[in-house]
Amino acid sequence: MLYLIAVSVLWAFSFGIIGSSLSGVDSNFSAATRLGIACLCFLPFFRPLKIKPIEIISLVAIGSLQLGVMYVAYMRAFSYLPSHLVALFSVLTPLYIAISHDLINRQWHWSLMGCALLSIGGAVIIKFSEPSGDFWFGFALMQIANIAFGLGQLLYRNWKYKRPNLSDHEIIAALYVGGTVTAIVGFFLWGDAERIVPTSKQWYILLYLGAVASGFGFFWWNKGSTKTSASVLAASNNAVVPIAMALSLFVFGEASDIDNQSVAKLLTGAALIFGAIAWGRKSSARSKA
Repeated sequence: MLYLIAVSVLWAFSFGIIGSSLSGVDSNFSAATRLGIACLCFLPFFRPLKIKPIEIISLVAIGSLQLGVMYVAYMRAFSYLPSHLVALFSVLTPLYIAISHDLINRQWHWSLMGCALLSIGGAVIIKFSEPSGDFWFGFALMQIANIAFGLGQLLYRNWKYKRPNLSDHEIIAALYVGGTVTAIVGFFLWGDAERIVPTSKQWYILLYLGAVASGFGFFWWNKGSTKTSASVLAASNNAVVPIAMALSLFVFGEASDIDNQSVAKLLTGAALIFGAIAWGRKSSARSKA
C-alpha cells in the first residue's frame, strides 16, 4: 500500500508539469521518449534467461497495452484538455478496473454500467452549454487511457501472482519495451515530425518524466499492485486525482483561466464522477460479500 501512496503523490505533479511545460512538443514523441528512458533505466536488471520466451512476449504485450496505448492516448489528451480535467477524467480508471475484473472472472454487475453513465453525466455538466468537439475527443482519449491502464494493471497482477519466484525489477523492462514500441508506432502513425525538437528545459522535463515518473513510478505501482486486493488497487488509482487537480489549478495557474460559473460546473461534475466511483466500489464490494 505504501508503494501506491508514494506513487500517487509523485504522479500528482506530472499532470501540471506536462500541461504547462510540454506544449509544442509532439505528444507521441513525448510518450515514446519517456517510455524509452524508463526502459533504459531498468534494462540492466532484466533477466530474460529466468523466464520462457512466451512469457517475455506476454509481458511485452501487457506493457504495450498498459503503458504504450495508455501513454499515446493520455499524452494526446493534453492537446484538447487542461491538465486539471485530464486529472479529473483519470478518476474513472477504478471503474474500468472493476469492470475488467468482473469480465476476467466471468461476472457482471449492471450497477457498474450505471456508474459509467453517471460519470459521463458529470462530464456533460462540466461542459454544459459549451459544446466542443475538442473537449469530447479529449474525454474519449482519457477513457482509452483509463481502460488500457486499468486492464494492464490487472493483467500484470495476475501474471505476477502465478510466478512468485520472479522479482519485479527483473522483468519490468519487458513492459517498457512493449510500451516504447507501441508509442513509436503511434508516432509514425499520428506524430508530427516538425514538433520533435524540445528546448533544453523540455529535455530535462522528459528526462524526469521518463526516469522518475514513468520509470520508478510504474515499477513501484506494479510492485504495489501485486501486494494488494483488486478493490484496494482500484481505490488507490483515485488518490492522485484531488492532489493533481489542486496542483494544476493553483500551483500551475489554471484557476485563473476559469470563471465562477465554470468552477461551479467543475465542482458539480466532479462530485457526480466521484459519486459514481464510490457507488461502483460499494456495489463491487457488496457483490463479493
